[in-house]
Amino acid sequence: MSRLSKAQIAERDEARERLRAMFAEIERPVVHTVLRSVSRSGMSRDISLIVANGGDLVDITYYAAKATGHRLIDKGRRAIRVHGCGMDMGFSLVYDLSHTLFSPAERAGYVISHRWA
Repeated sequence: MSRLSKAQIAERDEARERLRAMFAEIERPVVHTVLRSVSRSGMSRDISLIVANGGDLVDITYYAAKATGHRLIDKGRRAIRVHGCGMDMGFSLVYDLSHTLFSPAERAGYVISHRWA
């Protein structure tokens, strides 16, 4: 297991606080996932995360990657690279984000809803 530097921990904590503050303003938060690419093998996907906040669309991909520790890909459009198949990887990504932000609340992984854009 790799250890995080103090700067990385501060960046992670800042991202979590920004996202918590944004989701606190939204009555029923929904994260829309956008599939950017799929590997040839089908074993990994690059997914962006978008939130509708007060009529504006906000790309939270960067902060979500920092908050959860997922790998950020920045090839033209920001995306989070997730590995695996056989399940809805967009749902898995949003569930992980929700659980990270709202744990130890009961059913923390389901606080944020997910939809494919």
